[in-house]
Amino acid sequence: MALFLVESTINEVSTKEEFSALVEKVNGTDAANVIEVQVAKGFTRAYFIIEADAEATVKLALEAQGIAIDLVKEVRLIGKELDEVKAGGEQVNYLVEWEIPAEITMEKYLERKKKNSVKYEEVPDVKFSRTYVCEDMTKCLCFYDAPDEAAVKRAREAVQTPITSLTELAD
Repeated sequence: MALFLVESTINEVSTKEEFSALVEKVNGTDAANVIEVQVAKGFTRAYFIIEADAEATVKLALEAQGIAIDLVKEVRLIGKELDEVKAGGEQVNYLVEWEIPAEITMEKYLERKKKNSVKYEEVPDVKFSRTYVCEDMTKCLCFYDAPDEAAVKRAREAVQTPITSLTELAD
């Protein structure tokens, strides 16, 4: 089984309850297991992490529920074990997307991450949670618990990693 990131533009959902019901429908399929889903504040954009045997399986599971698919990519989880993420309970409220430069390989990325992650201590009000790195090395999504956007930006400066986009997540 592999992990897949699915980014989706959400059009017909405006509350947490409506969004939760939609996620439950997707999770009800046998072929695709929703590991986690985060949604932008305002319910305009969703980020699904789904465990499945193939990309086609993921697409079918979401399309069957009428969920628009903007992007599907196989990803690798960094910073947490899959069982920890499945257990849930951890608060994250910001998502940073970073388009990884072409010259950075997965090996270079992992070396850089290991070297720089200790620098998060310079910004104690921000808690780094986990990252999903696209296997094709085009982008990564990093999740944080922070008091505000400015704190997330300080944390990214501390680890010397740019931000392509910064999204506040719904509660």
